[in-house]
Amino acid sequence: MLYLVRMDVNIPPDMPKEHADAIKAEEREYSQELQHDGRWPHLWRVVGEYSNYSVFDVADNDELHTLLSGLPLFPYMDIKVTPLAKHPSAVE
Repeated sequence: MLYLVRMDVNIPPDMPKEHADAIKAEEREYSQELQHDGRWPHLWRVVGEYSNYSVFDVADNDELHTLLSGLPLFPYMDIKVTPLAKHPSAVE
């Protein structure tokens, strides 16, 4: 199943820089593993915001929830998930 996911990151301003940098490094490693194995095929930054739009290709809602909640930045994110279906007018 395909899902469009918007993630808005809200790191607390009083978080020590070293801690924030460590979480971001963990986030990068985790997200790149998911990109390489094909479950996170698209990752797009939102210009001017600490946000992204991503497409996930996973088996079901439970797998998506597990992947998202495993993100090191998950506690600092507002996430909106939109399930996607094929459009009848799409050219493939």
